[in-house]
Amino acid sequence: MDKQKIKKIATWIIVPLMALIFILDIATVALANKYCKNYEIKEEDFKSSQGYDRIHFLNTANSDAILIESNCHFALIDAGEGNDNPRRKTDYKGYEAEVISYIKKHAVLNGEVYLDFVLGTHYHYDHIGSFEALISDPEIKIGKAYFKKFNKNVTKEYETESWKIDQTYQAVISALEQKDVPVVSDLPNESFVFGDFMIQFYNTVTPESLNGKGENASSVGVKVTKNGKSAFLAADITASSGLEDLLADDIGDIDLLKIGHHGYYGSSSRSFLKTLKPEIAIVTNQLGKIYPNVKWNLTMSAKVPVYATYDNNGIIANFDDSGEILLTNNIH
Repeated sequence: MDKQKIKKIATWIIVPLMALIFILDIATVALANKYCKNYEIKEEDFKSSQGYDRIHFLNTANSDAILIESNCHFALIDAGEGNDNPRRKTDYKGYEAEVISYIKKHAVLNGEVYLDFVLGTHYHYDHIGSFEALISDPEIKIGKAYFKKFNKNVTKEYETESWKIDQTYQAVISALEQKDVPVVSDLPNESFVFGDFMIQFYNTVTPESLNGKGENASSVGVKVTKNGKSAFLAADITASSGLEDLLADDIGDIDLLKIGHHGYYGSSSRSFLKTLKPEIAIVTNQLGKIYPNVKWNLTMSAKVPVYATYDNNGIIANFDDSGEILLTNNIH
């Protein structure tokens, strides 16, 4: 068969396939918007900021920075992308200033900016890139830092050779040591009290069976619970790394899911969503950047409203005393 005929056949296959994907993507976005309208979201006014139980999902584009607040206790899960990502070949603006400003404004008690703990879920720059600057800020006090030891056996070669994630990890650890912040590398397996919340870490030790699967396989998930309502912060946990299958049954039913891996490849499989049964999903990204198959799983299979931090300029999940989770946006 000549090359021209092969090209024609390929075109006849690829063009309709791409058109179908495009149509399905539009359909899933429309459904996502419809589901969101069924669940009210109000604009945050911050009229009262003391004693709340809530999770702040900051708008750091397609990176993670999540502030947990409960009864005047504060903890930061990841810190967003910083200003010097080794993967970036051109100048760009990171989110160090925005994250630090937000922490200084909201993680305050008796005039002091204080985080009970910080957690680096894994060592990709879009999750821990801003930690070095935040930790080094003299106005921000930190009680302790949870960082698993960097495990090169898990990573792929390009993650250390090109992305320099080992160097990013070491820069953060050095900043913590210089500030005399205790670093806890053996993460607790048992749930613990944090204000009015109960917090549980998952994947505290990366199984050897995931060696070579990439740094996402090291992701630490965080479950936050109050009055029978739970949120699961899925870091970059994906089905493709094997973590969704390993963790799903232990996580169990939840009410809110912070979608893993920003809604990119390998996250939010049907089986994972079926086991967790979330009623609300939040993605640290733009809605339009979620992969079509992930949007399909969320909207067509799980029928979950999806809220994007970028499109909403940040989102807060408020856990009220009646046992409901209420969403507010425009938090920046």
